[in-house]
Amino acid sequence: MSNQLSDRINSLTPSATLEMAAKARELRTAGKDIIGLSLGEPDFNTPDYIKDAAIQAIRDDYNAYTPVDGYAELKSAIITKFKRDNNLSYEPSQIVVSTGAKQALYNVAQAVINKGDEVILPCPYWVSYADIIKLADGVPVEVPTSLENDFKMTPKELEAAITPNTKMIWYSSPCNPSGSIYSKEELRGLADILKKNPQIIVVSDEIYEHINYGVTKHASMAEFEDMYDRTVTVNGVAKAFAMTGWRIGYIGAPNYIARACNKLQGQVTSGANCIAQRAVITALEESPDRIKYMVDEFKKRRKLILDLLNDIPGFKCNEPEGAFYVYPDVTAYFGKTLNGTKINNASDFAMYLLEHANVATVTGDAFGNGNCIRISYAASVKEIEEAISRIKKAIS
Repeated sequence: MSNQLSDRINSLTPSATLEMAAKARELRTAGKDIIGLSLGEPDFNTPDYIKDAAIQAIRDDYNAYTPVDGYAELKSAIITKFKRDNNLSYEPSQIVVSTGAKQALYNVAQAVINKGDEVILPCPYWVSYADIIKLADGVPVEVPTSLENDFKMTPKELEAAITPNTKMIWYSSPCNPSGSIYSKEELRGLADILKKNPQIIVVSDEIYEHINYGVTKHASMAEFEDMYDRTVTVNGVAKAFAMTGWRIGYIGAPNYIARACNKLQGQVTSGANCIAQRAVITALEESPDRIKYMVDEFKKRRKLILDLLNDIPGFKCNEPEGAFYVYPDVTAYFGKTLNGTKINNASDFAMYLLEHANVATVTGDAFGNGNCIRISYAASVKEIEEAISRIKKAIS
């Protein structure tokens, strides 16, 4: 009965990461030993000091509706975090707390984009960007980047993509899926192009900010005085604090955008979960050094998985500077037949690995770059070693 559904929902692409995770669960239920390297989810537990804050909030009887844009105390903690970590100054009216960074992004798209507005997406980009933009009747404009340039868009590439219809640019740094980080100098180069196009609004997704391996210091587009009033900084606690299920994200934005997001959220979900918000106050007020043990472990796993993948003929990897993914180019296998299966593209390759290696990855097609697959190393050393061993065997 799909003809009874809206054109909007019929044209929506399912999330590739969630779809692959669902297939992996189905195969596990059927008795297969599947190693899941598809989801972007830390394999750590939420730190005890954050859990204790949530327990205390329950004991303190936090159970009522929350303000649509977040508790005042949480907004204060977010303002402190932005100043401490990013040298960004925001007022409470510029902060909106949402049910995860994904809702924050959706709010911004619905608040800003009109039918036919173009949004520049450096490829690869996070899987949901394009569909969130399409749901707002916008037009995603994909800008290819290269592994040789660490999957980062250059000022020249940005300038070539701008048209009279360009309304926004969205990017993540550290990038999901490539782990690339734009330096402050690289962001300044992009800002110099955007200066000539004052109609363009920037969405800077910084959800992986603290998962940084120390090569390139984190930088925010809003740090530049001439970009501050045109930039929406998106962040949250899911990744660095191992709080994916707590569902808290937030933005720092120009007042008019923040007010619009607040207005929209008031009619859609209202305020985010009360207990989760109280826990996040503690998460943000404490020093980021308290979660460094997770970053240190991810760094060890990054070296391990890169060493193992670089030993497989045909896999070409950049060295990610942040997040917890590798994004190898696997075009060497396109056109080949493996165990009777013809590999035409990255989707075929990812499905082949699921069926013949029992390893769940994600096709690069979902991220706007069909040459690669995304592999998460938010898994144990044992799982990583076994998964790459299986992959190597399945394609040899």
